[in-house]
Amino acid sequence: MDETNRATWLLTQADLRRLVGAVGVDNLMDEVIHDLTEALRGFDAERIDVRKREGFALEHAGRTGVLEWMPVMRRGETVTIKVVGYNPDNPAEHGLPTIIATNSVYDCRTGHLQVVVDGVFATALRTGAASAVASQILARPDSRVLGLVGCGAQAVTQLHALSRVFTLERVLVFDTDKDVERSFAQRVAFLHLDVRRVSLEELEAQSDIICTATSVAVGAGPVITGQGLKPHVHINAVGSDLPGKTELPRSFLEDSLVCPDFLPQAVVEGECQQLPRERIGPELVSLVQAPEKYEDWRGRSTVFDSTGLALEDQVVTQTLLRHARRLGLGTRVDLESLSNDVMDPYGHVMTDAEVLCDEQDLTSPAVSQRAVAS
Repeated sequence: MDETNRATWLLTQADLRRLVGAVGVDNLMDEVIHDLTEALRGFDAERIDVRKREGFALEHAGRTGVLEWMPVMRRGETVTIKVVGYNPDNPAEHGLPTIIATNSVYDCRTGHLQVVVDGVFATALRTGAASAVASQILARPDSRVLGLVGCGAQAVTQLHALSRVFTLERVLVFDTDKDVERSFAQRVAFLHLDVRRVSLEELEAQSDIICTATSVAVGAGPVITGQGLKPHVHINAVGSDLPGKTELPRSFLEDSLVCPDFLPQAVVEGECQQLPRERIGPELVSLVQAPEKYEDWRGRSTVFDSTGLALEDQVVTQTLLRHARRLGLGTRVDLESLSNDVMDPYGHVMTDAEVLCDEQDLTSPAVSQRAVAS
């Protein structure tokens, strides 16, 4: 392993700011949508091993949070792992995002940590892109009105991604936190869209596509009534990520084609936990690989059950790294103690003075006497 390969490449918030400035946020979203589509279209379980989330539940004053890891392996090449925390009290209590994450890439051949990248921006970006990919297949192509239930961070990239693949004329927003609802239009002003605050009843009645991205507590859903919806409505259900946490009414799910991003995960913590297996539709990979099979559903109600797929994290990480390399961004650091003498774990942590001192101690009379006595 040469000196370059011994280092770990860090891509920080400042690097991402420069990257987005150079590439453009619209171009970046377009690329992630494209790259994710291609990864799903060419997905081969013999080459890519995707695992469902595992982690710890965290209790904070009655609100459940989690700290989890999401791994995916390109056999013989790399393992990408996202470590992600979901804590609904973060914005109000700590001034932090609800979702905090880091993405890391490991060499399959050696286990060496190659890359560490911020995962907050990456998670939002890829979650929006996944909804865009699914909506292009399941929603009517002439969809013009988007409804957002929940106006937090995830709603920004849901809107951004969908605006790249649909010609949106109106964006209807609703949130139980009216301060968050009021600030949403300013946060998405860069999209130059007609954003309107409305009642939940109006949103459900007028929207062609709805995205639910809420921090509803376990057992407190649903967050929509499911009444008065358009017959062809497509819903991207983004917020369900814990056992018992759901956003959509079961009756609506039973009347719809429900497509999970990753079935083993969705039946545990997605909308699919409300349905028997035989009532669950195709996974996202199947949708992308054979979209023509589901064209007839564009005139009926459909759901994308988006619990988060580790493959999405791998894709967005590689998209960001591709641009970072091209732009010369990031910092290489010697994070791991990789000694030139691979049998010496102290080789990179002991100073020359310490080594010399140890050698002198070994020749001292006291040490010699102790050695003889032993």
